[in-house]
Amino acid sequence: MNDSSSKGREIKLPGPDHPITISPANGKFRVTVSGTIVAESQGVLLTERYTYCLYKGDCSYYSIPIGGSQSENAVWTYERPHEAVASIREYLAFYPSRVDAIEVVS
Repeated sequence: MNDSSSKGREIKLPGPDHPITISPANGKFRVTVSGTIVAESQGVLLTERYTYCLYKGDCSYYSIPIGGSQSENAVWTYERPHEAVASIREYLAFYPSRVDAIEVVS
């Protein structure tokens, strides 16, 4: 299933020329901004504002207001990724330079 905004755009499958590895990470991860925990999860996967990737689809970006200008577009997600990478659906990614910390906690 592709987002309607992807229609007419080229779609490529990951392969030797452009590998995409998606694997579960061990431990609980916590993201903080301005001293506030903004995300915490044990279901973490390791793997650009609004962009399009030929391999993954349309990407959306979100800001974290309490972080001010440093945290603009700090979060990105593929809400409707191409089927070849469907396992990244409903996951959020954080730019380490736009949050205070991304750490593994026990």
